[in-house]
Amino acid sequence: MIYLDNAATTFPKPANVRRAMNNAAANYSANPGRGGHTLAIRASEEIYKCRSKAAEFFGEDNPENVIFTLNCTHAVNIVIKGLLKPGDHVVVSDLEHNAVMRPLFAMGKQNVTYTVAKVSNTSADETLNNFREALQSNTKLVICTHVSNVWGIKLPIERITAMCHQYGIPVMIDAAQSAGIQKINIRENNFDFVCMPGHKGLYGPMGTGMLITPHHNKLETFMEGGTGSDSAHFEQPDTSPDKFESGTPNLIGIAGLSAGIDFVKSITTEKILTHEVNLLAYLYDRLSTNRNIVLYTPRPTPQTSGGVLSFNVKDTDSEEVASYLNKRGSIAVRAGLHCSPQAHRHFGTEEIGAVRIAPSYFTTMGEMNALAQILTKI
Repeated sequence: MIYLDNAATTFPKPANVRRAMNNAAANYSANPGRGGHTLAIRASEEIYKCRSKAAEFFGEDNPENVIFTLNCTHAVNIVIKGLLKPGDHVVVSDLEHNAVMRPLFAMGKQNVTYTVAKVSNTSADETLNNFREALQSNTKLVICTHVSNVWGIKLPIERITAMCHQYGIPVMIDAAQSAGIQKINIRENNFDFVCMPGHKGLYGPMGTGMLITPHHNKLETFMEGGTGSDSAHFEQPDTSPDKFESGTPNLIGIAGLSAGIDFVKSITTEKILTHEVNLLAYLYDRLSTNRNIVLYTPRPTPQTSGGVLSFNVKDTDSEEVASYLNKRGSIAVRAGLHCSPQAHRHFGTEEIGAVRIAPSYFTTMGEMNALAQILTKI
């Protein structure tokens, strides 16, 4: 199998991630923060170790500003539902995933409205101006993906954040396709809320994610429960991360995530990004010579793209292409709308979808060449 669906989740997981999860399950899989015995203390230490690693890796000074979640979608919901109030307005990009759009749609019942800002495929200045023009007097949050999960387009999140701060508006960044691949420094760029999965570019297991924010005091909770702290009171603790981490945490998953961060650090995001974009640029050049292939974005570069490239075969449904690749070439890709109908409207592909290619650090040039060759047979 040639696995090219890494934008959904990375596969395979590194050996050190698998070892860390097995070790946690075998040797200290107790309930952290809920007991004073040796195993519970060991479990608590493992979770704090991962929290500290994540804070350092993403340029956040305080490990307590790292909140563990089930996935990126969970983190997004914490921010949207914890920050917005009736009558608030939000600005979003036209490349957002349903992880953003569905919570916003649901908030419409509370009279929360939103405006969509168009992302330019070629000009960061134009994208920035579109966001600025979408702001209103009651705008309380700006949301933008860092890298489109469909098209690989990279948004100028540093400039968008700086512009919004001029108007006193916080920004939430969906780093689902960039965390572990693109450099993200929270303190250096004054990022407000960064949501990310643990199972994609950080090479951890599914069921892990993080919200990193120095502004947790601005968020209300939408879930309460046991935290292992201040247990004598029914009121939810008001300090981070306890405020947002009710219930037993995913210790084994967090142990794997901790090892995933180690893996990415050992290689560096720069090398991972360069490797993935070089593979996609090679594929782009091969596909661009085929008149039956439709490409929608410019040639990938590390400055403008993430590790995603989507295309279509003329007069052929994207799902049919994906099925052909799977059956005839044992190649795993993702087709359809990718849970991002708004991003597909950007290029007018909401009716046909697209075929998405997403390599990882483990993908080889030979595998990309195999994909290019079998596409010529369709």
